[in-house]
Amino acid sequence: MSTPERSGPATVARLMREIEDEVREQRRARLLTRGGPEEYDDEAVFAIVEQVLRRAVDDRAPHALLIPELLDSDEDWELRLPLEFSTHRTLTGPLVLFVKRRILLPLMHWLYEYSLENFRRQARVNRLLFASIEELAIENAKLRLQLGMAADEDGDGRIG
Repeated sequence: MSTPERSGPATVARLMREIEDEVREQRRARLLTRGGPEEYDDEAVFAIVEQVLRRAVDDRAPHALLIPELLDSDEDWELRLPLEFSTHRTLTGPLVLFVKRRILLPLMHWLYEYSLENFRRQARVNRLLFASIEELAIENAKLRLQLGMAADEDGDGRIG
């Protein structure tokens, strides 16, 4: 990567841009050495891909995504793992609940916490994937509209 020309006094915006460019270049080089797509050889392509995905990760409200709405609008996509004990037994029920709450729960609490953290991580990945797919769909729709306008200007009324 070539060193940018430094003219005039340093500004925060320029320094931040230089740092971001350097980090992007290091990330691109790292991905290429790990066998990333050959399209990443082109810095401009990589910058656009990163920008689209970063917008999906940083700018999307996790509760305002279209995909969960399309899948089932009545379904709540947030992870909940309540640990509740109940019983249908009238005589032995209180004893069973006591054993579950006071003996089994403390013994198995580490497994519950471990599983809960993994489920939370998976829920975050799912939200990020939904946001990324939606961001790409928006980009695709914008391109289709631009192509449609270009086709209308050509006079044939067809896209492509």
